[in-house]
Amino acid sequence: MSRADAGTQAEAGTRADSGTRAEREPRADTGPRVLWTFGLLRSELSVTFRRWRTLALLGVLAAVPVLIGIAVKIETGDGGGGGRGGGPAFIGQVTNNGLFLVFAALAATLPVFLPMAVGVIAGDAIAGEANGGTLRYLLVAPAGRTRLLLVKYAATLAFCLVATAVVAASALAVGALLFPLGDVTTISGVRISFGEGIARAGLIALVVAASLIGVAALGLFISTLTNSGIAAMAATVGLLITVQILDAIPQLHAVQPYLFSHHWLSFADLLRQPVLWDGIAENLGLQVLYAAVFGSAAWARLTTRDITT
Repeated sequence: MSRADAGTQAEAGTRADSGTRAEREPRADTGPRVLWTFGLLRSELSVTFRRWRTLALLGVLAAVPVLIGIAVKIETGDGGGGGRGGGPAFIGQVTNNGLFLVFAALAATLPVFLPMAVGVIAGDAIAGEANGGTLRYLLVAPAGRTRLLLVKYAATLAFCLVATAVVAASALAVGALLFPLGDVTTISGVRISFGEGIARAGLIALVVAASLIGVAALGLFISTLTNSGIAAMAATVGLLITVQILDAIPQLHAVQPYLFSHHWLSFADLLRQPVLWDGIAENLGLQVLYAAVFGSAAWARLTTRDITT
């Protein structure tokens, strides 16, 4: 047995052992099972965020706001101003208020970088365990296929939240270092305080993270279809790119409102005064629909699948 195989089986053994102790307890109530579920989730989160792949993805996401901030600083260093209108949304306001770098960075990463990172994590969730030979070992715990799927999805959603927070925090830090901070002028032209601007930035980050739950469910479903983690990740990312292309073709306007990426940039409505909630509600409703459909498909696939690895 190779050292890598031993490591993956040790990870699975740790997660399984965290539950078998609770399973030996009297089952007069659901307490032991609930504790076991939280133990499995805690272990899954630990394994997910300790992997070098995950740390590398977060590092790349953190670097995007740095690159945007430096590019804007260099471009405007000669006093030429930043209002040329090119680049991500809100980029023209960054030089006047560094807080806008948060909005610009989220607008730049949401169409490609964030969903691709989520696709990698979700695509590897089940297929990676099968490829490493630990999926069957995990189910011996007994984890239960439904419970294991829910834990995998919860860990993927946690990554969505952490990844979005990393982008926002990096952008805020870079914006504060390179540009002035102050009151925020909304899209509607109304000025709000810096404190309220920070609150809106936090709310926008939450909306952006919630915008990824459909991609997470889709990637998890694809992950149940194969034993190859690389194939699942590639298929998820490829499907994401395909959807983005379809969303950019004007002739497909009839189907575009039903694509999971169509309403992603509706978070900009949170920078209006008053806030316009219609686009945000449509986006979140569509994400919930995708999560329900592909989550159910993933459950149906995993619960009927013959686990041999």
